[in-house]
Amino acid sequence: MDQLWAPWRMDLIEKGQAPRGCIFCDLPRAGQDRDNLLLGRTRNAFAILNRFPYNNGHLMVVPRTHTGDLSALPAAEYAELDEQLRVAIRLLGVAYKAQGYNVGMNLGQVAGAGIADHLHWHVVPRWNGDTNFMPVLGDTKVMIEHLHASWDRLRPLFEKEFSTVASW
Repeated sequence: MDQLWAPWRMDLIEKGQAPRGCIFCDLPRAGQDRDNLLLGRTRNAFAILNRFPYNNGHLMVVPRTHTGDLSALPAAEYAELDEQLRVAIRLLGVAYKAQGYNVGMNLGQVAGAGIADHLHWHVVPRWNGDTNFMPVLGDTKVMIEHLHASWDRLRPLFEKEFSTVASW
């Protein structure tokens, strides 16, 4: 019998409920970047690994402004968010040699947004042949790298690209 290992899912089981407040507002302020999987910050945006990834390296690029309305984001902040998205895709290519990407934003709960009140882009690296029978037959996704190993791989690249903003 093969064993599947996803220890980060224990956090969800042990806590038993979603955290209060907005994780996209609270986590960057906590000052525990590795624990919170925060990769890099700019003045108006940040990149963070998805705690429940579809693939290794699955990250999100998030504006600091708390809004679920894309049109409410000031143009300068949107431009910075867009630039961080572009850089995040390039850095995933460097770190993981990704051959493609799924990039998307679910706007609103009915569109599938798990956190509908705070915009965020998902970036999922993809490789030729990265799908297998497990998701289809076993409704299971096999992750080959621990989230902290992903953070250790990506964080230095983000630090080199963006200076980490200490005060939020």
